[in-house]
Parts: sequence; structure tokens; C-alpha cells
Amino acid sequence: MSALATTTSSISNSSEYKGHALVSYILLAIGLFTAIPLLFGAIWAMIQKSDAYGTIYHSHLVNVTRVFWWSLFWMIIGAIFIVVGVGFLVWCVTWLWVLYRVVNGLVKVLADEPYPL
Repeated sequence: MSALATTTSSISNSSEYKGHALVSYILLAIGLFTAIPLLFGAIWAMIQKSDAYGTIYHSHLVNVTRVFWWSLFWMIIGAIFIVVGVGFLVWCVTWLWVLYRVVNGLVKVLADEPYPL
């Protein structure tokens, strides 16, 4: 009887972490057009990441965190190189990379697959 309760509990927790991953990805997607939700999505993922350890959604929250930090890094590099005209190209490539990671992550989270790290 307790095995049934444990299984039910882990399923409800799993769906809770799926919701956290979805919220993080949606905030990242909105953040492609306005930067503030990108920050909120990253903070949300960082807070929920340790609790989701051991589930397939942990990899998604790690992905959101990595996407945020790498995009921040490349946006700063683009701002530095904007003087020589290459910065806009760096920003465009970064935007496309974030879009790819968000769409790929959303597809995998909706299919209940882990994100390959």
C-alpha cells in the first residue's frame, strides 16, 4: 500500500517539476523580445533546479540556467564589439541560438524527455 502512495507522490512531484520547466522555458521565450522575463525565467530555474534533482526535468532547468548565462556572456561580447560593427551579428547569432534551445527544450519537456546535456 505504501508503494502505491510513493508512486503517486513521485508522479505528482514529477508533474510539478514539468510545470516549473515549462514556466522557465516560456519566460525565456518571452525574454527573446523583452529581456526582463529572461532573467525571471533563469532565476525561477535556478531556484527549482536543486529540488528537481533526480527527475528528467532537472536537465531542463539546468539547460535554462546555462542558456541564460551563455546568452548574457555573448550579449556582453556583442556590446563590446558593436563599435567595430560585429556586435549586431553576435547578437543575432545569440538570439537564434537561444530560440533554438528554447524550442528544443519545450518540445522535449512536452514529450517528457530529458534535455541532453
